[in-house]
Amino acid sequence: MFNIIFLQVLCDGDHDLERCQKVTETVLAAVYKALNDHHVYLEGTILKPNMVTPGQSSSKKATADEIAKATVTALQRTVPPAVPGIMFLSGGQTEEEASVNLNAINKYSGKKPWALSFSYGRALQASVLKAWQGKKENIKTAQDELLKRALANKLSALGKYEAGSVQTAAGSQGLFVKDHAY
Repeated sequence: MFNIIFLQVLCDGDHDLERCQKVTETVLAAVYKALNDHHVYLEGTILKPNMVTPGQSSSKKATADEIAKATVTALQRTVPPAVPGIMFLSGGQTEEEASVNLNAINKYSGKKPWALSFSYGRALQASVLKAWQGKKENIKTAQDELLKRALANKLSALGKYEAGSVQTAAGSQGLFVKDHAY
């Protein structure tokens, strides 16, 4: 049985990549200090964090490679190697951005002693829901959308995704919800 450590630095705001990295590192360090203080068996945990990205209102956009570097660096500085897996949240990214950024994280060189994969909500379901529209006659189309997005994310988790190679109904649709209540 695994315990899930769920934490997310929200993408609301105009902060840049560097600020998100600093805050993410601060939060992760505090969480792992608390887990250590309480003698939590880290090998029995999975981390579900945000990727390090600029805020949705930031004027400074970041490339997938910059996001990968900031994310992996933050993890290297704070997450013990005993943690077996890190399953990223999509955090308001489009389906395509989430896949491209996860792919870049997995391709980024450097020590990554954890399995790096995904635990997306909106970035896995948006195309499915758009295709389905609650109609029985759209079930097959919706299932096809899910399979396409799952394939894109599977390839991203392996560092083998080619940007734009999987086209889905809402692939580039913005999924950010301002002041989203979790």
